[in-house]
Amino acid sequence: MVQYAPGMRVLIRDEEWLIKKVDFNSYGNKVLNVVGISSLVKDKEAIFLDDLETITAMKPEDTKLIADQSPFFAQSRLYIESLWRQLTPTDDKLHIGHRAAMNLVPYQLDPALIALERPRQRILIADSVGLGKTLEAGILISELIARGRGRRILVVTVKSMMTQFQKELWNRFSIPLVRLDSAVIQKIRAHIPTNHNPFHHYDKTIVSVDTLKRDSEYRNYLENATWDIIVIDEAHNVAERGKMRAQRSRLAGLLSERSDSLIMLSATPHDGKAESFASLMNMLDPTAIANPSNYTKNDIKGLCIRRFKKDIQEQVGGAFRERTIAVEPCKASAAEETAFENFVHMKLKSTHGMGGSDQLFKTILEKSLFSSPAACIKSIEERIKKLRKDPSNDELHDIQQLENLEHDLQRIVRGDFSRYRRLIELLRDPVYAWNPKNTKDRVVVFTERIESMRFLLQHLAEDLHIPANAVQELYGGMSDVEQQRIVEDFGRDESTIRILVASDVASEGINLHYLCHRLIHFDIPWSLMVFQQRNGRIDRYGQSEIPDIRYLMTVSSNEKIHGDMRILEILIFKEEQAVKNIGDPAALMKVYDIAEEEAKTAQAIQSGMDAEVFDKQYSVEDAEFDPLALLLAGMEAPRKQSTITETVDDQTIFSDLDYIGTALRWFTQKERTRVESLQSVPGLEIELTHDLLRRMEKRIPREAMPNNNFLRVSTDKEFCMKEMQRSLQVSMSDQAWPKTQYLWPLHPLFEWANDKAGTLYGRQEAPVLGLTSGIRSKETIFIVSGLIPNRKGNPMVHEWFGLRFNEGQFSDVMDMREVLTLSEIDKQQLPNTNRLTENDCQVLAALLPTVVKEANKLMRIYWQVFKKRTDPKLNEELDKLSGLQKEHYEQISLFETERKRSRESRRVDDIFDRFVQWVKDTLELDKSAFIQVIAVLTGVSK
Repeated sequence: MVQYAPGMRVLIRDEEWLIKKVDFNSYGNKVLNVVGISSLVKDKEAIFLDDLETITAMKPEDTKLIADQSPFFAQSRLYIESLWRQLTPTDDKLHIGHRAAMNLVPYQLDPALIALERPRQRILIADSVGLGKTLEAGILISELIARGRGRRILVVTVKSMMTQFQKELWNRFSIPLVRLDSAVIQKIRAHIPTNHNPFHHYDKTIVSVDTLKRDSEYRNYLENATWDIIVIDEAHNVAERGKMRAQRSRLAGLLSERSDSLIMLSATPHDGKAESFASLMNMLDPTAIANPSNYTKNDIKGLCIRRFKKDIQEQVGGAFRERTIAVEPCKASAAEETAFENFVHMKLKSTHGMGGSDQLFKTILEKSLFSSPAACIKSIEERIKKLRKDPSNDELHDIQQLENLEHDLQRIVRGDFSRYRRLIELLRDPVYAWNPKNTKDRVVVFTERIESMRFLLQHLAEDLHIPANAVQELYGGMSDVEQQRIVEDFGRDESTIRILVASDVASEGINLHYLCHRLIHFDIPWSLMVFQQRNGRIDRYGQSEIPDIRYLMTVSSNEKIHGDMRILEILIFKEEQAVKNIGDPAALMKVYDIAEEEAKTAQAIQSGMDAEVFDKQYSVEDAEFDPLALLLAGMEAPRKQSTITETVDDQTIFSDLDYIGTALRWFTQKERTRVESLQSVPGLEIELTHDLLRRMEKRIPREAMPNNNFLRVSTDKEFCMKEMQRSLQVSMSDQAWPKTQYLWPLHPLFEWANDKAGTLYGRQEAPVLGLTSGIRSKETIFIVSGLIPNRKGNPMVHEWFGLRFNEGQFSDVMDMREVLTLSEIDKQQLPNTNRLTENDCQVLAALLPTVVKEANKLMRIYWQVFKKRTDPKLNEELDKLSGLQKEHYEQISLFETERKRSRESRRVDDIFDRFVQWVKDTLELDKSAFIQVIAVLTGVSK
């Protein structure tokens, strides 16, 4: 049976095609993803099934050798370069991700290195807030794309993160995602036929989890699509909670089966319950954990990596600025003290809807009281509305009590609202030194309650004497388009926004640090995890200023209020201690869930717990003894050794810039396309015309396409990163995308150049270069590519080498560095004397059977080396699966009914059968190799 592999040229329907990817359909037949080479189908992409088509693979012995007569061998050098750049990495080192447009820190390479060591790249990146999980995911995605396993990508995130994630992957990694927000979805439905799947229409997409959750139509699309890579951001939202599986969890379970590679991201990956975390691990590898209630670090080895700021401090140096925190005391006004006194002595009788406890509602009411009078009034109104539906004497009593409190709260005008008054004073304070005229100095104010947010929005601009549009809100009720616009504008230099008043929807994932290093907690969270999430918006990788975090704390003479506020103050310092000493503040309360942490704080307040007792109850010294926290804290600690040996900078003939420049000038000369060098940095300005314009429109995000069809690219990483920052500060009338794009091997220009240059020689042709230096007369080097795929058609052994002949006799094998050193074909000005004749080419062609024979012998050695390296891995993996299957059977035997045992046995058998087959298909190779003669270098007299 023919082993098809990427890079092969085949004849189908009397046209020549280049295989780009090999898949299998549900019937086990090979599916060839190809691009046209011959004139009739040139550049057209198609899919063929090998059981339905007559497919003829080219025989390397029949290669026709053509003397290159172009000046300086430009034609053959471009052709060789195009094929060489498609050489697939087959080891577990990093070949490209470390070159992305980012200030790389070694710890960020670890997730990719860990994932590449495994047969399937499925990992939870659970680093703490602000360490750069998106960048770590981008590095791994880049490596998978370089290996031909990233053509189709789906990213699922929260709606406020869509634009940010899309920009990060494009600006830093040249990974173009189509953003399927609500506005785009409407356009898609208008332009794509109703029976078409939009996930087939676009190869690389980003969509919000809420869109997928709400839209049953899109769920159907998901069930009928597959991807090479799926990324689930804020993955803690999709974990199973208790016995009931939420819609998000079921959705993630579906997605986990639709892709070989799965990358999950979460700074808060578990809720302290082993079963919840196990649900994420089982999405990554359904064979890993037999008993979700009892598993060890070894069961999830390689599936999760978790680091905190303290773990990587040695590596980052000054990359993280040491934050400052301060508690701003706010002496309660007389009006506030009256309301506090009324609240403390208020006796409620009705327990209607409160689980039999009036104290429970009082605690809920106190939480809103500590946010703002407006928030507390809202809580009172909602409670009164419920009590009035069927009032008894108890209900009527409570209504009166609540109305009295409401009356006191309404008398707290904004001048009597101590925390608001202190907020205004702080923002005006010359020591705090905030200047609303400084476009690079912005403030984010967090509050839990929407009513508090709206109070601030209503009054801040007036009392600070700044324009009304200088204060903006951000909350969960906004549409995805609105949320993304506000977040983007907050980071843009010429935006009018100076203060962002945000509910806790903004505490999850989004970057607010570009022009902001000041964060004010208008109300104090009752959960340490909320502290961590809020503060992480500005205290994160890439922050150039010292993060300044302030907590507004009411100081009351009322003993009860004072004691309760003291508990909240303790939480502030607990969070700070945890960040510095153990990394994870959630380890203190040991419940790993925001709602449950709030419940613990509420219980302490409700029971009247002494603040010092509360303080001792959650000590840093005891935090490390939580079993699941200990399990995660030790997962894949940062590597101490140098990463130099773990990265590879692949060598080819041209530099990135020279290759693209040469290809553009060669292939667009007939179209008179303008290509000019940039003046200040190495790069090009390219006029997009005809075919090049059509290709870039399909490969570059619509938002990043230049308006004037002049594309600017540069290989200067530092310049491009500054351009990313500049793009956040441009006029509001411009798109906030860099005007100069990073030129590196994943940029779509390289795919265009590779496809074009790969057709410079026709069907089964190879160029011959007659060199006057380096290679002696009657000495010949055949540059050969050898590729051995696995059963899935993915390249597992892919090597380029030179076979040297002297006077027609095979001499030795050379690696490509030796070939370049000897031949100097990487020199730009390589003279072509055009001394080769057709007869010379025929003489060389007579050596092709020997070339193929020697190439096959060498590839058998490579095959043996691969087998020696992977057979132990294969056997270890199969043995591990066998042992895991027995563990699953042991758990099944504990089920109560035979019916349930039988059903679960069938499910487990199906999982393991499919996974064992997947492992075999991935790690087992055919002995035959695909040999391609790339070019011939032969010495000629001067």
